[in-house]
Amino acid sequence: MLIVGVLPPDWALPELSPFNEAWFTSGELAVQRCRSCATLQHPPEEICHACAAMEFEVAVLAPAGTVHSYTVVHYAANAALAASLPYTVVLVSLDDAPHLRVVGNLLGDSPAAIGLRVVADWDERTADDGTRILLPQWRPET
Repeated sequence: MLIVGVLPPDWALPELSPFNEAWFTSGELAVQRCRSCATLQHPPEEICHACAAMEFEVAVLAPAGTVHSYTVVHYAANAALAASLPYTVVLVSLDDAPHLRVVGNLLGDSPAAIGLRVVADWDERTADDGTRILLPQWRPET
């Protein structure tokens, strides 16, 4: 599902690289899997943190998980976020790879809690070059 998120429309978008392109453009939780040792890792990097190999493939994980930690933001460190206050940032442990944690905003009015079940939605943006960027955000599972 595509949503309107907390971030303002003119928020800076990530710079795409061969390592993070699938994560930011597929609309899926597309993490790296090392071709040498099969370790899953996120965020995307140039080298496997388990075996130091440098070749990866994409592994698509279920867009669901559990809130591992969270913070409620009451002060806008960037003035562009003032209209969204307060908002909640969650650290989600993924169902398919509990050792992987993904950061995103918690959408909706439900209060955050450690252990809250969440599913991913994507905030769609368009880069200056026309590339469709999809930023994962989280909403409580229904």
